[in-house]
Amino acid sequence: IYQFGEERFSRRIARKIVERRRTGSPIRTAAELADLVRSCVPRSKGHQIDPATRTFQALRIAVNGELDAVATALRRLPDCLGPGGRLAIISFHSLEDRLVKTAFRDDPRLTVLTRRPVVAGEEEQARNPRSRSAKLRVAERVS
Repeated sequence: IYQFGEERFSRRIARKIVERRRTGSPIRTAAELADLVRSCVPRSKGHQIDPATRTFQALRIAVNGELDAVATALRRLPDCLGPGGRLAIISFHSLEDRLVKTAFRDDPRLTVLTRRPVVAGEEEQARNPRSRSAKLRVAERVS
């Protein structure tokens, strides 16, 4: 939860889950887990995102091996490009974005074309709320 969800209250959530399991009433539904997480995370004013979102995100990333898949793709994709070919990646999570940024920077075959990631403007975010976390990075194969 801490590593993949970047949740500041991960220890508190983990302790509560363990405590709940010890009492003999395991968590059986997503709604039960969400309620448990909400009880551990203080409500912040003006924050629209459900506190359980990061916990479910962490579980999804771990279960699906998403970061490993991204890392593997980033290693292999430059081989699919000819010189001058461009690679555009949209990431939706800061851990994914960090992997993309590092891979683009460290691969000697690539030149980064986006000094900073391209993010959705206010108008796009108003039309498509999911776009607020999207970051686009582009690199070009040079050799």
